[in-house]
Amino acid sequence: MYDDFYGLTGKPFQLTPDPAFWYDTSAHRKAMAYLTYGLSEGEGFIVITGEPGAGKTTLLGHVLSTIDPGRLNVIRLVTTQLEPEDLLQVIASGLGVDPAGLSKAQLLSAIERGLHATARAGRRTLLVVDEAQSLPLSALEELRMLSNFQAGGHALLQIFLLGQPEFRERLQGSGRVEQLRQRVIAMHHLDPMEAHEVEPYIVHRLSLVGWNGRPDFTPEAIEALYRWSGGVPRRLNLLMGRVLLLGGVEEMERFDAADIDSVAGELDEDVGQLDEPEALASTADTTGTDGVRPVRGVLHAVPTPGGGVQPADLAPLLERIARLESRVAEQDETLRRVLMLLVDWVEGDDRRPNIDRLHGTAA
Repeated sequence: MYDDFYGLTGKPFQLTPDPAFWYDTSAHRKAMAYLTYGLSEGEGFIVITGEPGAGKTTLLGHVLSTIDPGRLNVIRLVTTQLEPEDLLQVIASGLGVDPAGLSKAQLLSAIERGLHATARAGRRTLLVVDEAQSLPLSALEELRMLSNFQAGGHALLQIFLLGQPEFRERLQGSGRVEQLRQRVIAMHHLDPMEAHEVEPYIVHRLSLVGWNGRPDFTPEAIEALYRWSGGVPRRLNLLMGRVLLLGGVEEMERFDAADIDSVAGELDEDVGQLDEPEALASTADTTGTDGVRPVRGVLHAVPTPGGGVQPADLAPLLERIARLESRVAEQDETLRRVLMLLVDWVEGDDRRPNIDRLHGTAA
């Protein structure tokens, strides 16, 4: 409904993870570095945790999209309420082995043969386990044992574990998983977006489906979006989808804070008040220093108790912001080069994956 009214070619805020809508927040950029480093090592466990809806699955999909599938055999495990033998059957199937009727010992032998066959074909095997916090301890121990399979001193299986914050706490606080913890070569917690990243995120997603400036959002509306979502992508997508639906029904061209708060209130009634992430502990004020708020790439002066921001006061501030932006751009370029070198190390010089960021631009 709303996509027709606003002339959009698709739905930019669907809840299903879609790497095509990847947006490179500072938190995701750090997580990308950890994942890329982990891939370059080619062994052990890489652990990424985050609140529900923080974008872990989208992050992983983006990383895997940069890797040549001819060089990497990815086995994805999405159902984690599995006992060890069921887990082995899923992995065996991912290696092209029919697990029917096999005992556990036979499964392990078949998995090892499958890993060797994959390696001889010039491919690495990566096991991705989502919602890892639900894995029983016995299944985690089975994964640890599988990580011991080697050929010529090189690991045959690498494992990515994605989970909620309690999984990180479980790894760090329990002596029962000490041996697995020693095999973790990279661990990172994916934080929500910061307040100033919410609007670029929205603009980016809208731009990918043909947004031409309709609808528009006031600075106060952006603040309200952050207040309710706490910067968690899935929460923000949920709220934005309902906001656009309201806009399509009411034929609204511009949203303010009252509109956002109204929709957020309806969501609270429909699905219950969600636990607020730590990011919501603040007042979610996106105002920058000296009373200047960046909105869609343009600085909007925000009135101050002393009577407002004077043009003369803005000149040194703008110069300082320009210097900061230049430094950030240099750091981004340096990080991108490092990541490219790491991926080249894994994939070889004959094929370089594209890990450049997608950039949305305002109309």
